[in-house]
Amino acid sequence: MMKKLMFLAALALSTTGAFAQSRVKTTTIQPKIGLNISTVGDLDWKAGCVLGFELQHQINRKTAIAGALLYSFQGGKDDDWTWNPGYINLPITLNYYVAKDFALKAGIQPGFMVNKDDVRHVNTFDFAIPVGMSYEFDNFVIDGRYNIGVTKVPKHGDGYTNVVQLTIGYKFKL
Repeated sequence: MMKKLMFLAALALSTTGAFAQSRVKTTTIQPKIGLNISTVGDLDWKAGCVLGFELQHQINRKTAIAGALLYSFQGGKDDDWTWNPGYINLPITLNYYVAKDFALKAGIQPGFMVNKDDVRHVNTFDFAIPVGMSYEFDNFVIDGRYNIGVTKVPKHGDGYTNVVQLTIGYKFKL
């Protein structure tokens, strides 16, 4: 009987640090990694990865603001060529919790192409509008978003970046 009580006490103490949706006026950091599916203009969609971290401040019970630093492999492909530029993206989103642990998010995202992958005559600054949703469970966060490109990638002609992004992260309270 004593072993069971000790086990339950240890279990209760070990789970007190676990949280999902953050408490009001708290800040968290979330390392994250995931998958991008991206295209530019008329190119076909291609897969890439994304990794980085996100800081989030819970303003009130329903609203949080988040900013992230992400390294993202984007681009596109056609029948005989794949373009894999690397970007440093800085999304800033407003997260609105429509239900416990479930948030809708939208914001702005400046991005900087740091690896052109041997392509010339492209703009190295990208601006996008991220819209998406996330679900939080025991500090894990699954985030899905669509980044709608606003700036043209080629210096001459049309072509905007569009990225579907799915990440998983883990929140730590600061």
